[in-house]
Amino acid sequence: MSKQLMLKPEECTGCRTCELICSYNKAKSFNPRNSSVSVMIYDEAAIAVPIMCLQCEEACCVTVCPVQAMYRDENGTVKCDTQKCIVCKMCVNACPLGNVSFSAAMKKVVKCDLCDGDPACVKYCPSGCLVYSDDGDALGRKKAMALAFKEVFGKEAS
Repeated sequence: MSKQLMLKPEECTGCRTCELICSYNKAKSFNPRNSSVSVMIYDEAAIAVPIMCLQCEEACCVTVCPVQAMYRDENGTVKCDTQKCIVCKMCVNACPLGNVSFSAAMKKVVKCDLCDGDPACVKYCPSGCLVYSDDGDALGRKKAMALAFKEVFGKEAS
């Protein structure tokens, strides 16, 4: 069973440490624009949520890549081969959640690759909001979280 990156939104403090450590690991700078994580703050709902690649089972970014630079590795992680990538940004446009981006500073596509199985965001998260485990019910937890967010934001929009 492959590990899953899971989120406990009720634990997130909005500190944005995950953004900073990700950008430092990938670009050697503390710049959230170079991060594969974006913390979204929802003041009205009083929550903060780290948003990152969900490693979709049917990954649109992989499907649309014209040069097969986006691929799934032997562990099931969706990655980008920067040697093959032509920076067409089709993957950026294809991601329904906006979790693939383009870094102008690095001149490349940026997406979470789970730090090759040792996610730094999880190690440095001070609140324990991010968890990387082989949770057998990861899909069930993701669905429950999605329903909870739908309920919160549905009420907020009213």
